[in-house]
Amino acid sequence: MAKLYLLLAILLPVAFVLVHGQDQQGFISIDCGASNDYTDDITGISYSTDDKFIETGVSRIISPEFNTRILYKRFSNVRSFPEGTKNCYTLRPIQGRNHSYLIRASFMYGNYDAKSQPPEFDLYLGVNKWNSVKLEDAFSLTSFEIIHVLQSDYIHVCLVNTASGTPFISALELRLLNNGSYVTQSGSLELFVRADCGLSPSELLRYPDDSLDRIWEPLNDDAWEVLNTSLPVTPNRYEPPPIVLTTAVTPKNANDSGLKLPWSSEHNVSNDFYFYLHFTEIVKDLQIENQTRTMNIFLNNKLWYGPFFPDYLSAFTVYSTSPETGSYFEFWINKTENSTLPPVISAIEVYTVKQLVLSQTDQNDVDAIMNIKFFYGLKIRDWQGDPCAPTTWNGVNCSYSGFDPPRIISLNLSSSGLTKSIAPYISDLILLQILDLSNNNLTGMVPDFLSQMPDLRILNLQHNNLSGTLPSGLYEKSKNEAIFLSVDENPNLCSTNPCDEKKDKKSDNSIVIPVATSVGGFLVVLLISVAVFCGLKRRKQAAVPNLTTVNVEFNIKKDEESEEIKKQQFTYSQVLGITKNFERVIGKGGFGTVYHGYLNNSEVAVKMLSRSSAQGFKEFHAEAKLLTRVYHRNLTSLVGYCDEGPNMGLIYEYMSNGDLAWHLSDRNPHPLSWEERLKISIDAAQGLEYLHNGCKPPMIHRDVKTTNILLNEKLQAKLADFGLSRAFPTDGDSHVSTVVVGTPGYLDPEYYISNRLTEKSDVFSFGVVLLETITGRRAIDKNAKNKDQKGHIIEWVNLILSRGDIYNMVDPRLDQEFDKNSVWRAVDVAMACASPTSIRRLTMTQVVMELKQCLAMEMGRTVGSNVTESSELPEMFRRTQRVPQSR
Repeated sequence: MAKLYLLLAILLPVAFVLVHGQDQQGFISIDCGASNDYTDDITGISYSTDDKFIETGVSRIISPEFNTRILYKRFSNVRSFPEGTKNCYTLRPIQGRNHSYLIRASFMYGNYDAKSQPPEFDLYLGVNKWNSVKLEDAFSLTSFEIIHVLQSDYIHVCLVNTASGTPFISALELRLLNNGSYVTQSGSLELFVRADCGLSPSELLRYPDDSLDRIWEPLNDDAWEVLNTSLPVTPNRYEPPPIVLTTAVTPKNANDSGLKLPWSSEHNVSNDFYFYLHFTEIVKDLQIENQTRTMNIFLNNKLWYGPFFPDYLSAFTVYSTSPETGSYFEFWINKTENSTLPPVISAIEVYTVKQLVLSQTDQNDVDAIMNIKFFYGLKIRDWQGDPCAPTTWNGVNCSYSGFDPPRIISLNLSSSGLTKSIAPYISDLILLQILDLSNNNLTGMVPDFLSQMPDLRILNLQHNNLSGTLPSGLYEKSKNEAIFLSVDENPNLCSTNPCDEKKDKKSDNSIVIPVATSVGGFLVVLLISVAVFCGLKRRKQAAVPNLTTVNVEFNIKKDEESEEIKKQQFTYSQVLGITKNFERVIGKGGFGTVYHGYLNNSEVAVKMLSRSSAQGFKEFHAEAKLLTRVYHRNLTSLVGYCDEGPNMGLIYEYMSNGDLAWHLSDRNPHPLSWEERLKISIDAAQGLEYLHNGCKPPMIHRDVKTTNILLNEKLQAKLADFGLSRAFPTDGDSHVSTVVVGTPGYLDPEYYISNRLTEKSDVFSFGVVLLETITGRRAIDKNAKNKDQKGHIIEWVNLILSRGDIYNMVDPRLDQEFDKNSVWRAVDVAMACASPTSIRRLTMTQVVMELKQCLAMEMGRTVGSNVTESSELPEMFRRTQRVPQSR
């Protein structure tokens, strides 16, 4: 990680350099928060405002005491993002995809908000976390630089709020590189150090001296002597600046046979490194003077390259063809036995491998959703960056499959103030399953392409001003129940021809809505839940809700009701057939018993209400209300129900791999790997995040625990058992006062003491679940007998953390097969969730993002790369940014 610390008090006055007028094609130079474009007086680089690169944020100016004459102009202002979790710049270099680019993001706080509290936040490159921004004080300047090959014609650089202050940015720069340079086996290259060995301590070097605008810092040692020449040097494909190659260092003491370049990574953590060492011979007429300079390069006492000798006034670069892995490195550049002169070196570049393993959304889907956005002129705050990752846009749901790009499968633009016709670009979302365009002012005809979309199952067009006749294909699909269609309150829309007859208008206006309903007491529960929670109440503001289900009207004919009901309602005798007379019990609870069964050759789970359970009856109906209005891939799905007198039951999809608690127990003969545990944790976190942010109104689960996290045949995790769930307010009060319920060991202590329920109560419970997943221990160890076996898992983990012993914390059945940094980060997330004070806990959105980074680290390890956090150089490689002097 390239950190450049700007200490204004010790900076030298600026000396202006001569601008050479070089071509800046391939440059994108953004002064974030600037009010006008300008050309930098020092570098000659043309900087533009960020107006055309981002839609959000506010421009701010740093405090006057930091805005001195010696400061680069691009650091005198910032763009700050007080609203939204994720705010993204979109860069579109004209060369497009499959090109290599240097991307640099720079930050100087400068007390712009007069709070004297430098914030901390995350920096993302596309859908992957790039790094964490942590500034020491208002003076500090931090830059992050990465060499990255674009996989699309654009790249998003995003700032993500982590609840530790308001994100901001000072400058953002992109530079086109030569595709033949900086090639890796995998991953991108994050700058560790780039040093000019002959540069004086008071200088920095960049554009125009470096045509690629790489920033070169000085690397000095008292044991070195600087050689120089005024003659031009021929560069190579790595294009080290000619001015860098006109100097070289050599041992000052003639008796020294070599140059030593050592450093170690922070905390001695292993990283993958790529090295680029630049040489040139600047001493003339060696052969005439019967002199030779031949060198070997040793890395950690092993011959790395050589023997070789650089040509006179010509760049020679020795570079890594594969990553070098380790935590400590020492280069020893030594002269050979037959060499009469000591070795030389001009410059060195060191990079760490950054594995950006998460896939961005399928390009066709991205193009489609962006075209829809521009077609309607949508100004939705969180519609920035990637639609599906690291979090989905509001109103967008996506499918995820391994390393394949995410795909958009649902789009909810209800109550978004849409005008015009139905956007033709919707047809480009070829995997779309659910489309909700209700409660807008759409006009024109219903396009035929909607009937041609193969996966579309739910289409809600009601409460618009559509006209004409429904496409015949769409009408037939609705009649055949291939699509759930809702078109009420479009006064000029007919189902079939002719449209000009009043009777047809009257009779056909609401016919295209086959809906599942019921006739018993359970119908009341379903209808009320759908009517109250699914959006029949129009939203007062044009915000885009996350998809729950489409709005549904129930003013259809009785025969249509009874025909549709066959899909969801089952008689008690049918339930007996499904379960083979309740032959196999797979679970029990306060509500009753869960049985295994088969429905249409598919396995299901049938939860039957115990007739003697009063509390179970309440939980049963609470779960029914919730599951009729929500759908998410990480929540268990409701298949149907039984409501026949005293016999009441819910039928769910069957989760063949049981619950997480069993998989973490000693009873499981095949322990979950660390990667599997992380994927399960992410699934569960996404389900909980959906309840908190995707439901309208939001819901609190209230009983998050390992036994309520179920796994299917692919080990995909889904939250279950919503009988204790409660809605919580989104405006006004931030809590609900309620009787304390939950499971000991997982229960939020703040909620237990105050009866004040918030979504952070779920976060606490999830923190306990995550600790169980990491350690393999139960939430409460009832058999603990001594200090080292603390009863509650949080106490036990705190004890182990005090010793700094990660290996004795992790489930021993993992046999230390995990990325150490991934585990440390997961522990940090878990302990932040399980804080005794709710205000210090993470949100589930933050938890999901953090766990995805843990997974990225672990997956990097399994493919042979250890993705870790930043590393620091030793004293000789410590970096202090200074204003460059002219050379």
